[in-house]
Amino acid sequence: MLYNVTSMGISGIDGYMVSVECYISNGLPEFDVVGLPDAAVKESRERVRAAIKNCGFKFPVSRITLNLAPAGTKKSGTLYDLPILIGILAASGELKLPKKRSAFLGELSLEGVLRPVRGVLPMAIAAAKSGIEELYVPEQNAAEATLAENATVFPVHDVRQLVAHLTGEAPIAPAPLWMPQRSHRLMPDFADVKGQDSVKRALEVAAAGSHNILLIGPPGSGKSMLAKRLPSILPNMTREEALEVTEVHSVAGMLPQDAPMMTERPFRHPHHTVSAIALAGGGSALKPGEISLANQGVLFLDELPEFRSDALEILRQPLEDGRVTISRVNGTVEYPSQFMLVCAMNPCKCGWYGHPTRRCTCTPDGVRRYQSRVSGPLLDRIDIMIEVPAVEFEDLRAKASGEASAPIKARVDAARALQTARFAGSAMRSNAQMGPAETQRFCRLDDTCAALMKQAFARLNMTARSYDRVLKVARTIADLSGSAEIAPEHIAEAIQYRTMELGK
Repeated sequence: MLYNVTSMGISGIDGYMVSVECYISNGLPEFDVVGLPDAAVKESRERVRAAIKNCGFKFPVSRITLNLAPAGTKKSGTLYDLPILIGILAASGELKLPKKRSAFLGELSLEGVLRPVRGVLPMAIAAAKSGIEELYVPEQNAAEATLAENATVFPVHDVRQLVAHLTGEAPIAPAPLWMPQRSHRLMPDFADVKGQDSVKRALEVAAAGSHNILLIGPPGSGKSMLAKRLPSILPNMTREEALEVTEVHSVAGMLPQDAPMMTERPFRHPHHTVSAIALAGGGSALKPGEISLANQGVLFLDELPEFRSDALEILRQPLEDGRVTISRVNGTVEYPSQFMLVCAMNPCKCGWYGHPTRRCTCTPDGVRRYQSRVSGPLLDRIDIMIEVPAVEFEDLRAKASGEASAPIKARVDAARALQTARFAGSAMRSNAQMGPAETQRFCRLDDTCAALMKQAFARLNMTARSYDRVLKVARTIADLSGSAEIAPEHIAEAIQYRTMELGK
């Protein structure tokens, strides 16, 4: 008897349909799984056998052949336990498959209870696009699966409950569409920051245009404190952005069960000992790395020169393309990596180079070596470089709080609204994503602005890339001021953020 059960697979954050073909024939008892299964899929034979017996069903004493099609694509994970079990029970005559187009996925315990699996949202979206009408998933994954919206999701607790539903004895109630709740989590606020008005302005510009930024200053000047308050002024995510972020975290197995949809922009803060693979993604399972987990959010690298050079250099291509391609023996996957890079560093090893009162113990050559750990090509991809000076005593003693995050966020939201209207109909969402054609179109300069740029280009030894980045930052500054055209003061402020030189 041959039965075909539909399941799903995943490559990167793209789901695809998998046909689980179950064939039971006469012959010596044997249980084979073919179609490029990995070790976890092969082990499903023992989980399925135990689950069938422990749920009171008869396991066929026959030759069982299971093919996972397309057979040329490697299958991984434990999500094929449920469709394999359903195929065996259907081929044995224990149940009938639903009349509607249905897909099954889930891991089984030995007693037949379904356990949650990774990557349910992208698979549910792919299933809905492929015309699947009913999706059967572990009950812990049901809320996440409903975000696909176009398929009826049935939350399954165990095999007995599912068989009773399929036989019509006790139908399972479909899972309701999960609706995100408004977050009341308190974020660190810029009101806590004493002084540092120029740095807060630079962070506001960076947030408004999604620009990469580097903070340079002595220890204790507040670089980390300022960076950790950046999420409080970032614009809220659209539903499209939230779904993309959720897909990445779902594939990584990092979604909390009580909140199956990411509603806040991610803020990733890896330690400087992080490896290149952990940063870019990969490994045997080709999981997303930190740069993909920071997609549509912030990747904060504190103590930038302390990171391994290979880890830093791996950022260059994702910063340009907004995607990272991981190629390994197991295959090739692509993950989104449209993140905002925020870096912080000391000016030298001891941290006091250039300080007006503290003495630097580093030699001039030592300062150059330390700063040169950050390569020129990476610095060229950073839009804003700002000095974070030591906080003065008067600022620390001041009773008045600094400007709170709420009014700063209001200005950022207004600037982003202008960019949304500007890039309507395209995939771009912010000024930082503009290509050469868009930069030429939306960053036109009058004669005065062109003269300023010409002087800066020669004096700062700009490259074509850094020239474009100055124009993009100027466009964002103009948006913050509500100006339709880039004015000389906007160009001047943008140039100011490129005047620092490292490694020289």
